[in-house]
Amino acid sequence: MTADIDFTAFFDAAPSPYLVLDADLVIRYVNPACLRTAGRTEDQLTGKHFFDALPEKPGLRDDAEEDLKASLHRLLATGQPETAVLRRYDVPAAGQRDGFEERWWSVIHTPLRGPDGTVQWIIQQLTDVTAFVRSSAARRVGEEPPERTEHMAAELFARARELHRLNQELRQAHAREQQVAVTLQEAMLSVPDLDRHTNIAVRYLPATASLNVCGDWYDVVDLPPDRYAVAVGDVVGHGLHAAAVMGMLRSALSAVIRAIPSPAQALEVLGIYARSVDGAMAATAVKVLIDTRSLLIIYSNAGHPPPVLLHPDGSCDLLENATDPPLGTREHHVPRPQAGLPYKPGDILVLYTDGLIERRGEDIDVGLERLITALAQDRTLAPDPLADALLDRLDVAGGVSDDIALVVIRL
Repeated sequence: MTADIDFTAFFDAAPSPYLVLDADLVIRYVNPACLRTAGRTEDQLTGKHFFDALPEKPGLRDDAEEDLKASLHRLLATGQPETAVLRRYDVPAAGQRDGFEERWWSVIHTPLRGPDGTVQWIIQQLTDVTAFVRSSAARRVGEEPPERTEHMAAELFARARELHRLNQELRQAHAREQQVAVTLQEAMLSVPDLDRHTNIAVRYLPATASLNVCGDWYDVVDLPPDRYAVAVGDVVGHGLHAAAVMGMLRSALSAVIRAIPSPAQALEVLGIYARSVDGAMAATAVKVLIDTRSLLIIYSNAGHPPPVLLHPDGSCDLLENATDPPLGTREHHVPRPQAGLPYKPGDILVLYTDGLIERRGEDIDVGLERLITALAQDRTLAPDPLADALLDRLDVAGGVSDDIALVVIRL
């Protein structure tokens, strides 16, 4: 049973200084320990913008306020905690109109997210380390002469500044790598033929721990005059290597289906190709060919979760009669199976990757049933809102540990 805790009383009693900022960096709460440490009253801080209530000492050489602002805005953008091991930030001296006193701090900023997933509150935990840096207490602890203690303090500060600089460089490098990754993924998932299909919606969600690049993919290929092919696939793993393998398999299948408009034969060729690509073994894919003249879906499946065909009355069919092992897993070539299923105008066909339905410790049939139930509830929606509704109902819109590709087609 969850304890009934008065968190305001908890922070009021805490010996460590805490204050709470909102997303606009306005101070909304200050505990007594923080008031004592800062030498300010509650009225002087609560309801004030942080940098108005606690301005930086003019002319401070190390731009403490700008660094602190950058840290807070970075936290708001990323939702990740921020820590400053050793930071000089002078505060107005008590009883002096324009006076400041030198203060050194260890600062931890912790984000609290709201219901929409964005950062709503920031908890600032402060530790005043001025005594360590400047006082004779530090000399007594180290039993060192004053000049030695001052040297140690200066060295500690220098190392903290160097750590801060290296962290900044790492963040910048990560941001550059992430931008390259996103650009690569967007290029590889570009589907020119999709622009001609207002009846198709696609979604791609990278795994939450990835760099926005993964091994899931989708494709749409027009085969004039009255057919088009749709595919989804999944390469094992995440990151740039999985994305590169995904790009090769997707491009190969897209080319093959234009020359051999048979899903089974196209997957046979792709399987042969996969055996020559490092990292492509055990990749899965499903290919469907939609014939709008005969109202027929022809499909073949290489180890992938079955597409779902939903009818207007809420009933559904699984495209599971032509399932074979994943790509490249057979030592010798074996023809792949192929099946056909008629459809009616207004039916909905959904192709997806396993991240949409699989959950740790749960049978995949449970996830598949959850997908079918969600589809039936929103079956009257157009493809784009239906795709979004599916992600919401399956509780994956904010991302999960596996990447997700989703294709929704109103036939």
